[in-house]
Amino acid sequence: MKNTNEFVQYELQDRVATIRIDDGKRNALSPEVLRGIYAALDQARTDRAIVILTGRESVFSAGFDLKVMQRGGMKALRMLRAGYALTARVLNYPFPVVAACNGHSLAMGVFLMLSADYVIGSRGDFKIAANEVAIGMTMPRVAAAVLRNRLVSSAYQRAVALAEYFDVESALDAGFFDEVVDPDDLLQRAAACAESYKELDPQAHRVSKRRMRAALIRKIRFSIPLDLMDAGLIGLRRARSR
Repeated sequence: MKNTNEFVQYELQDRVATIRIDDGKRNALSPEVLRGIYAALDQARTDRAIVILTGRESVFSAGFDLKVMQRGGMKALRMLRAGYALTARVLNYPFPVVAACNGHSLAMGVFLMLSADYVIGSRGDFKIAANEVAIGMTMPRVAAAVLRNRLVSSAYQRAVALAEYFDVESALDAGFFDEVVDPDDLLQRAAACAESYKELDPQAHRVSKRRMRAALIRKIRFSIPLDLMDAGLIGLRRARSR
């Protein structure tokens, strides 16, 4: 195992790369954590590896680093750009990606999780939510596109407009997860999925995935500057109101 930085660990074993996010707290997607994930994905692509993306005990990710968001400025906008672009990066990764969700997943953590090819949840008292509206943010276009791609229609409406917090079983029904397992079985099940995906033809997988997701990825890339413009305007209004 090696660290891409102090917050992201990378382990390669028999063509399967496990990327573990662990900031020792809530796995906020700070600029430093995002850089670590990008570096890990670069290494995995070089290694031509299937990816298992996971978090730390009881939390996959709580989303963007709110301290950076509250300070605003270019650092916050660069963090948002990196996070939004990461969804397209994972959606377009040329080998299978399995997300193993250890626990709570919120906001950008959810959007990252849902960019994987297969998502496994862990049973427990955990919440899954795209909670932007609950904390005073308009749902970004990028996020809405990722949610629409995965969730059943009624759950999509509740997730976006009502910021509903889903427990694990209702998250499974909604489409956040493809399956849920006991916590002790999570990484073992993710590894079993990765092992089965070795039987896929790599080129057929890559081309089929890109063909299937081409419109979604175009929408994400088109939406990023619009979402950044919205975020910049909100930050400007807040600065003027101080």
